[in-house]
Amino acid sequence: MVSYPAKPSSMTLQIILPWLVTSKLLQCQQLRSHESISEISSVVDENLGKRPLDGQMDTRIYRVFASTWNVGGITPSDGLDLEDWLDTKANTYDIYVLGFQEIVPLNARNVLGPRNSCIPTKWNSLIKEALNKKEREEGVRLNKEATNSSAMEGSMQGEGFRCIRSKQMVGIFTSVWVRSNLRPFIHHLDVSCIGSGIMGCLGNKGSVSIRFVLHETSFCFVCCHLASGGKEGDLQLRNLDVADILARTWFPGRATQDLPEKILGHDQVVLLGDLNYRISLEEAETRPLVKAKNWAVLLEKDQLLFEFSRGRHFAGWQEGLITFSPTYKYHPNSDQYYWCFDRARGEKKRAPAWCDRILWRGRGLKQVQYETCDYRISDHRPVRAVFHAECDVLEGMQK
Repeated sequence: MVSYPAKPSSMTLQIILPWLVTSKLLQCQQLRSHESISEISSVVDENLGKRPLDGQMDTRIYRVFASTWNVGGITPSDGLDLEDWLDTKANTYDIYVLGFQEIVPLNARNVLGPRNSCIPTKWNSLIKEALNKKEREEGVRLNKEATNSSAMEGSMQGEGFRCIRSKQMVGIFTSVWVRSNLRPFIHHLDVSCIGSGIMGCLGNKGSVSIRFVLHETSFCFVCCHLASGGKEGDLQLRNLDVADILARTWFPGRATQDLPEKILGHDQVVLLGDLNYRISLEEAETRPLVKAKNWAVLLEKDQLLFEFSRGRHFAGWQEGLITFSPTYKYHPNSDQYYWCFDRARGEKKRAPAWCDRILWRGRGLKQVQYETCDYRISDHRPVRAVFHAECDVLEGMQK
């Protein structure tokens, strides 16, 4: 039996927390003395993700669906329908990249104890049900029309989606699904986890990155949960978390091929998650602007967009135009923001913010959709994006 630490007293927290923050800042200062985020972002060999090829190259375009969702530690119900979130009724995609945060509550038991694999398994089961529902219904129809079972089996060959990799680190969970007929063309599938939470290493915050090569093009998908909070200094901690993740994430190389070992070495990169960037306005100023849906003024004070504009961080990264409501903090099972309800005594104020974001970089990657989705089980709304991804393909290998 595993014993877990008792909940620390308020006096203990007063002693420990300043030390933890100082420790985190010292660690990040060492990282910054080596290279800043902008320096990390700029040192990218344009040919790093490409392997020398003797044959002729062709190009194929695949549709990639990427989404991030902080589910607030809520275990999904058995009947939770994910079709609307995954947009399976209206559209079809080739690759789904799904990043979760707080898939389990971020308490001491989950941070320090053994991994709870039941909840990720349940999410994957619901995802599989939603992604393959259309194919199953089509199979039933064909089965009724077919004169023999072999006719139906032939018609269903290569259809459906399968999970090629999923990985959990405490509350961060990343799951990648592809069309079954694409699986033979995916290789060098690897995962890397970076904890950047308590003491700069625990997995209550950090990233889970999954990379693979499709045909001859390398992809890397980074699911993050960055430092939270709206106090002075929290913005710097988020920036340093990103630098830490970019610097420490590593994938195994191969002696036979020049494969990228770092995130930014891949041809196409998508970074998604609860990045926790807030709006640099007082709560009293934010509320009327949110009520008026004056996104333009609020976005002028968005911390992440401010970091983009300064050019010091996130060099080379892009984000689509934000036209949706702030994704945090909602009252669960409601369309109302948290401040619309009476708070319990002692609870922190939580002004709305666009905490949940999707960024990308790389040649041949084009974002064609960026929006939120109306699922109310959490205090966050899921955010999703659709990309058209160009892949280099050797002639004769397309089928």
